[in-house]
Amino acid sequence: MKTRYRQVSQVLWRVLVLNLVVAAAKIALGLSSGAVSILSDGFHSLTDTASNIVALIGVRIASQPPDDDHPYGHRKFETMASVGILIFLLLVLFQVLSAAVERLQSGGQPVITWLTFLVMGATFLINLGVVIYERAAGRRLESEVLLADAHHTTSDLLTSAVVIGALIGVRMGYLWLDPVAALVIAGFIGCACWEIFQSTSGILADRYVIPEEAIRDVVRSVHEVIGCHRIRTRGSNDFVFLDLHVWIDRDMRLDEAHRLSHVVKDRLMARFPQIKDAIIHIEPPPKDGV
Repeated sequence: MKTRYRQVSQVLWRVLVLNLVVAAAKIALGLSSGAVSILSDGFHSLTDTASNIVALIGVRIASQPPDDDHPYGHRKFETMASVGILIFLLLVLFQVLSAAVERLQSGGQPVITWLTFLVMGATFLINLGVVIYERAAGRRLESEVLLADAHHTTSDLLTSAVVIGALIGVRMGYLWLDPVAALVIAGFIGCACWEIFQSTSGILADRYVIPEEAIRDVVRSVHEVIGCHRIRTRGSNDFVFLDLHVWIDRDMRLDEAHRLSHVVKDRLMARFPQIKDAIIHIEPPPKDGV
């Protein structure tokens, strides 16, 4: 497991360096050419580096076992890092929107040359290579983190295509396409902010992770179990804690009831490998029936 974590981290570090190169190139080109669409695309590329950083933190923390101070593990530190990334993205979103609106109001013509298209084409190919490499590594290592990060980087290909199309339009005299493309990119950044907000708020507010009925179906598959209730799950999609009350025959011996609770727990954790721990409360069925 340690070796797998190390391999995943190595992939993420390589991707992080490439994403930083892409973001730096776009931001430098945007500042020098005066194209707000390129500058906005550079800021959007920074969201990929932010995603890499969160993934690195998650992998690092996931390799650490619970300790006396953190008996439930350290998974929420990744959530806290995501909140920090969200704040950063909101600042970037404000900057992109401000630049786009100012360009629409004041006008201005960016300097678009063959070098502009060369840099944008090169960064597009780098992003394409990152997606292919990271997706292949994710499948080889069976890493949800790498596959999710590759999916996130895919959005950069779409925004770069939008920017290149807008730059072609600018060369043809349609100057308004430059700030409009920046607004489109702002929309992508806004969607990323909303996804992070939904994910982090659900984890911090202990929103349920696995539907009750899915848990109930597994519990019912154990023959000696009469029923269950008070099913609660919390955590993240890949790091879940579960507790529930299971009804068994009131005349069952304590040692048999204890054995049965482990059968239920083992089946639940086999069906849902994202469950890191499950607490099973044993109790007799209610007197008014099941």
